[in-house]
Amino acid sequence: MRSARHHIERIRAQPHHVRKRVTFAIAGTVAGVIGVGWFGGSFVAGAFTLHPTSFAQAVNSQQPAFATTTASSTNLAGAAAALEQQQSEPAHIVIVNAPPATTTASAANQTTIPF
Repeated sequence: MRSARHHIERIRAQPHHVRKRVTFAIAGTVAGVIGVGWFGGSFVAGAFTLHPTSFAQAVNSQQPAFATTTASSTNLAGAAAALEQQQSEPAHIVIVNAPPATTTASAANQTTIPF
């Protein structure tokens, strides 16, 4: 069996395009081994399993699927109105008129970055 030094010297004697091809083949093989190791470790650890979501748990336990807490009543007025209804009522949509959002930046203060 020949040593690794002998193989390296043999590859150094080859033309540039052959050395480049060998380099990419070795890099691809190492990346493939790392990828297979990562995938196998993730699979064994259960990273790809489907866990029940909060929505599925809420449907099964008859609790609301979402909850919101906010200090501003204008941002989530529709969600707040939906949360206030009784759970025994059928689902429906309530349209709540809210004031338009105010913007703090004006068009004159915008920065243009030339490329």
